[in-house]
Amino acid sequence: MNMNTVLSIQSHVSFGHVGNSAAVFPLQRAGYEVWPVHTVNFSNHTGYGDWGGPLLPAEQVADVINGLERREAFDKINVILSGYQGSPEIAGVITDAVKRIKQQNPDALYACDPVMGNAKSGCFVDDSIPPLLRDKVIPVADIATPNQFELGYLTGKPVETFAQVLEAVRALQKMGPRVVLVTSLVRPENPADVIEMLAVDGDEAYLVQTPYLDFKRNGSGDVTAALFSAHYAYHGEVSQALEATAASVYELLETTYKRGSTELDLIFAQECFVQPKQYFDVTAVDNLPAGEK
Repeated sequence: MNMNTVLSIQSHVSFGHVGNSAAVFPLQRAGYEVWPVHTVNFSNHTGYGDWGGPLLPAEQVADVINGLERREAFDKINVILSGYQGSPEIAGVITDAVKRIKQQNPDALYACDPVMGNAKSGCFVDDSIPPLLRDKVIPVADIATPNQFELGYLTGKPVETFAQVLEAVRALQKMGPRVVLVTSLVRPENPADVIEMLAVDGDEAYLVQTPYLDFKRNGSGDVTAALFSAHYAYHGEVSQALEATAASVYELLETTYKRGSTELDLIFAQECFVQPKQYFDVTAVDNLPAGEK
């Protein structure tokens, strides 16, 4: 069975699980080959307010990618995955890598997790990042995985109602990505104890609903983006990718919640990446606004 290879260009932490430290192990456990390229080498995520270690200069990140090219490895890459982009220079390295890899393998997919903020904390990245993602990075992406807040921010559209969310997804597709996964989706008509994800591929759209756990752990979005992108690239079915991702991520969060862990319980909960205990119903959305033909 030929498994996908994922080139994951993200931050790395020693302690805890965010960026590549959240994405690599779940992907490997799910059976994918992963080549991590680190953009920072920190002791822990910055939410602690204190950390050690360097932000890697863009030329060092590029140097690692150039080394992979010399191994003639570009044509083996099926998915390029990026998360939090700390500087315009790093974004340039990533978009350049995407272009060069696609020259070697036109079927490779670039999945961009446009990390900018969330509904509770607002935007928490440097002011230069949102316009950069919008104007330079999203246009070259095949898959984008914004949360509801980031979807609104990227498109400049309201995302309060479900109809508005669907319109914003259409606007985002026009900017570049054919496939959009909207995470942490809250709709006014839903009860407060559920949360949803919406996945759209061209003109197909699907929703999945899971119980809402009232706590937050850094890195859950990184795990979600990684699993969804790899599953989609491998199976080619957005509904299947959504179902598998929702099951794994919910079980990971529920385990972390029940054990009271301050970081994602990635290792303890690892079976959830292979055989989740519970799947949730995926329903087709039939009121997606017409796209550009």
